[in-house]
Amino acid sequence: MKRFWMLLGATLFSLGAHAGPQINVGVVYDYLDAEKSTYMKRVFNGGTSTAFVKVNILEMLYDKDGSYREVPLQDQVGSSARDGLMASPARLIVPANGTQGTRLLFMGNRDKERYFRVRFVPVVPQSEDEFALTDEERADYKDSLAAGVRVLAGYGTVFFVRPKNTRFDTQVDNTANRYALRNNGNSVVVVDEFKDCLVDNPRDCRPTVKHHIMAGRSFSFDKQPGREYRFSLIEGAAKKSIEIKG
Repeated sequence: MKRFWMLLGATLFSLGAHAGPQINVGVVYDYLDAEKSTYMKRVFNGGTSTAFVKVNILEMLYDKDGSYREVPLQDQVGSSARDGLMASPARLIVPANGTQGTRLLFMGNRDKERYFRVRFVPVVPQSEDEFALTDEERADYKDSLAAGVRVLAGYGTVFFVRPKNTRFDTQVDNTANRYALRNNGNSVVVVDEFKDCLVDNPRDCRPTVKHHIMAGRSFSFDKQPGREYRFSLIEGAAKKSIEIKG
């Protein structure tokens, strides 16, 4: 029991209506550059009690029409290691107002860009081998949450693994009525903080959005008189600010 309460610290003393773990994983999109094989992802717990978090990973396979499937990782040919992205550790114990990190490690084929769904799911430990807790420790944790917690909210992020030989080639087609970008490279290009605003009132804008242009695909919009369009075009480490007027 002593070890368990050291983990929880003093996080269980205040259990009001909003008590319990509340995790935050930062940005939703992460990118692994060609020269790297590991990436540190940190999980912050802003709640009032310890968060027990499982990290689940599925590969996202895109079809030609833009739809995708999420599938379990497969073993590498001739090896027991997984072909894809792995989390170490895959189970995190994050104290209240504290942070823990998991290292995302890619192993396998990088001939083309690959995409993964990484989910960070707060759970109530159910078996002794999950988080190395005894039956009594798990029962104490469940009791501490019972008065204030109804839903444990998790997060799903998208992880882009760039190909080994990354190449950027973004083509621009800027006509009087239309603006288009086509990704002729082999790695995702980001249209970041895309803003569609009135020219006479730069604060009067439609919601800011982010677009990912995958290899072989395009992003475009029709220009409207009296409006201006601002965004950042990001190709890996290179970032360019663009402003277009209708």
